Amino acid sequence: MATATAAATPCAAHLVGRSTTRLQYSTPAPHLYRNAAFWTKKSTKNKLSSRNASSTVAALPFELSPPPIDHDFLDSVVAEGAKVSEEGIIETFDNDDEALDAFDNDVVVMDLSHFGRIRVSGDDRIQFLHNQTTANFECLSEGQGCDTVFVTPTARTIDIAYAWIMKKSVILMVSPETCGNITEMLNKYIFFADKVEIQDITKQTCLFALAGPKCSQVMANLNLGDLVGQPYGTNRHYSVNGMPLTIGVGNIISEDGFSLLMSPAAAGPVWKTLLSEGAVPLGFNAWEKLRITQGRPAPGKELTNEFNVLEAGLWNSISLNKGCYKGQETISRLITYDGVKQRLWGIHLSAPAEPGSPITVDGGKVGKLTSYTTGRKECDHFGLGYIKKKAASEGDTVIVGENIIGTVVNVPFLSRQSPPVKNSGP
Repeated sequence: MATATAAATPCAAHLVGRSTTRLQYSTPAPHLYRNAAFWTKKSTKNKLSSRNASSTVAALPFELSPPPIDHDFLDSVVAEGAKVSEEGIIETFDNDDEALDAFDNDVVVMDLSHFGRIRVSGDDRIQFLHNQTTANFECLSEGQGCDTVFVTPTARTIDIAYAWIMKKSVILMVSPETCGNITEMLNKYIFFADKVEIQDITKQTCLFALAGPKCSQVMANLNLGDLVGQPYGTNRHYSVNGMPLTIGVGNIISEDGFSLLMSPAAAGPVWKTLLSEGAVPLGFNAWEKLRITQGRPAPGKELTNEFNVLEAGLWNSISLNKGCYKGQETISRLITYDGVKQRLWGIHLSAPAEPGSPITVDGGKVGKLTSYTTGRKECDHFGLGYIKKKAASEGDTVIVGENIIGTVVNVPFLSRQSPPVKNSGP
């Protein structure tokens, strides 16, 4: 994922919230207007609206802090055939192959509302997060964002957080299994004089992700094209029928997509609008396949006390020149003394393999398989695993378990990371 974003000029849509003009959608044939203050697109479809009401989509200078609202979005997708777990996770729409193909060639929408959302507020919030995580928050401004990593004092990985800087708070999006522990950990490190408040807003909000090569076209169709091409993490506020909606560039699986954060009451209309624009719904079973084949590390698998943040390859989430922060001394030593001895790779497998299986070369153990998934064809098998740097690299053959042949490959998420360039000498 990309590092902290560059400062962005206030967009045309942002100016709407400061004037009496609002973006209205009505029934004439598609037509695009522009003046000094805003873009307006009139279409035959209601954009980001409920079925029977025309919708207003406008950038608003407010802070997202919606009240708890009964979550009936899942009821509506179940009625349409989705399979939902007892934990409220949409497992599948019985279209996994179609959805995976759409991720590569079209556009998909994913409900990630089970992922954690943490709101950090108070006057000292930026300095607090700057000291508690790996990214440089002090160089970020309102409307920008980044990825950052929560680590232990010895730089072992806890989770990756996708962060949005807002006017009065920072929103952190984290994995479902770490949200509670991270919230507790952050509260633990607030000292008496710190002006910081931590709030878990997961149940008060919904989170969708839009991904695929055609997702920018969907944004343009919805008159949200001002976000297309903006730096990773750029986020702006909008309104859907008077309800708050924040959209950011990038998402947990793809830096080229978008994330949509909203109140539960807005979830149904937004979801239906995205589907009407051609987005294919993608459930969590297909999501997990994507996570592994894209190479995104996950807590409890690639992100554990067994591996440090540099072995996980999370270079874009780490500031190498900011002051002291948790894990900083260990990270500095690893870089200075070339102490990273293993790294995370993708592995094409000849057969199903069990996570935790040893990876060997010439009979000697050189690593461990951490995740496994089947491919889109039954004969395709893929995994992620840590391998010693001197033992194997891209294209090499390894053995997983007793006799499963593996070919080491790079994966999209990790290939986008940018390790520091070593000096060749004076």
